[in-house]
Amino acid sequence: MLDTLDAAAVRRWCASGLAALQRHQGEIDELNVYPVPDGDTGTNLVLTLTSAQQALAMDLETLPDDGRTPHGHALRLMARGALLGARGNSGVILSQILRAFADALAAAPAVRGRHLAAALADATTAAYAAVAHPVEGTLLSVVAAAARAAERADTDDLRAVARAAAGEAARALARTPEQLPALARAGVVDAGGRGLCLLLDALVEVVTGESPPQPAPPPPAARAPATAVRETGSPAYAYEVQYLLDATDEAVARLRGELDALGDSLVIVGDSGTWNVHVHVNDVGAAVEAGVVAGRPHRITVTRFADQAAPAPSPPAARPDGRAAVVVATGAGIAELLGAEGATVVPANPSTGELLDAIRATGAARVVVLPNDPNAQSVASAAAREAHGLGVKVSVVPTRSPVQALAALAVRDPKRRFEDDVIAMAEAAGACRYAEVCHASREALTVAGPCRPGDVLALVEGEVHLIGADLLGTCTAVVDRMLGGGGELVTLLCGADAPAGLADRVREHVERSWPFVEVQAYEGGQPHYPLLLGVE
Repeated sequence: MLDTLDAAAVRRWCASGLAALQRHQGEIDELNVYPVPDGDTGTNLVLTLTSAQQALAMDLETLPDDGRTPHGHALRLMARGALLGARGNSGVILSQILRAFADALAAAPAVRGRHLAAALADATTAAYAAVAHPVEGTLLSVVAAAARAAERADTDDLRAVARAAAGEAARALARTPEQLPALARAGVVDAGGRGLCLLLDALVEVVTGESPPQPAPPPPAARAPATAVRETGSPAYAYEVQYLLDATDEAVARLRGELDALGDSLVIVGDSGTWNVHVHVNDVGAAVEAGVVAGRPHRITVTRFADQAAPAPSPPAARPDGRAAVVVATGAGIAELLGAEGATVVPANPSTGELLDAIRATGAARVVVLPNDPNAQSVASAAAREAHGLGVKVSVVPTRSPVQALAALAVRDPKRRFEDDVIAMAEAAGACRYAEVCHASREALTVAGPCRPGDVLALVEGEVHLIGADLLGTCTAVVDRMLGGGGELVTLLCGADAPAGLADRVREHVERSWPFVEVQAYEGGQPHYPLLLGVE
């Protein structure tokens, strides 16, 4: 039993938390109710905390002479490792919570109960402040409940506060289906919240020597079809504006209100007077001008959402000598295509550190990153922030499919200024509508109706539009649907599991039905998706 959290206890907490996540990895992965192959929260959390443990193991005994306490140094190493190893949205959020936790406890001479409560409060504040319109029934609700319980304990007894936080977090997790209808329909709890509960339980075990009681989440046997929707901004706003901002806390507080009135999807994350601002608007000038009034905006990025396609931003910076592109992709054929366009290819679901290594390995001073997957976008943004601290300016164009990356890379021109070149890439990616055809991995209720395992799904811009029993028929039907909205070029990428001749038969259908449309077909080799397609 511990009265305070020392450096050795931090190391044991990280190891115990990782072991718990590994034991429950499959369970957390199954909380994903989306009916197609997608980023799995359990796997991403395990990989994120594995990186945190590695950072502790390599550097725990090294203490710079900077006034930090040994436990504070250990917590910072854990948070830093989590950031560099963060995979997917869940991993990035966890790394931010750990960073706030470390910042709050680093200077405390001894970590006792009230210190732990204050750290949980700071972690909650940081998590909510990053999102303009937080959604309850998620990890946010769980960490907030833990913080409130820790504060109510009102004691310096570390064990009592840890128990109170973990117990209330478990109860908050059980309430998440009441807060999010999609979870209720699926009969599951929030995956990220489940992972955080395991970490808090591990902390209780470390400080008390006892395994805490764990209220069981709703039984999976009650699982019903779920309506699964990927996160998107409102189509009412045509542009995404992003910039770094040097400003005071007071100025940023006013900026939040101004930008919130201009649009949606507002996120402002700050650290030591530098803030990362993101918003979707129609009036780009007003969004930038609000930043000028608040402080000094720089690395301004503007994205045009063409045809309600996946986001496509633009860049920062100037025109030094070296430029490069780093692309996230899987499949030998896709990697070869992107490599032929001069891009450095990183395998799918990378960590922040892996993307950062790829950015640095290019040796370029200006780098464009194309994540090609919604789950990799937050990781790419984290890597870009880290690269900025190393003197490399990085622009993330949030492509959601390799076909958008191909469209963006095709218009690169080294003779243009870097910022103009990235704007052109962003516009090309935004003008490329994309679709994916795959087999349903589980039962779900989609916007196109209910599906069962094995059904053929056609997703347009991330949402299920068609459900069929025949692969070829579904492929040709989604091509027709997309070309019905216009288009001159169709790009087909056949997956590793695609039947022989699939691309040829889809091409023949397009030539018969749409004689003025050009078709380009390639062997992509991607798993899970027999066909990826883009329409420009």
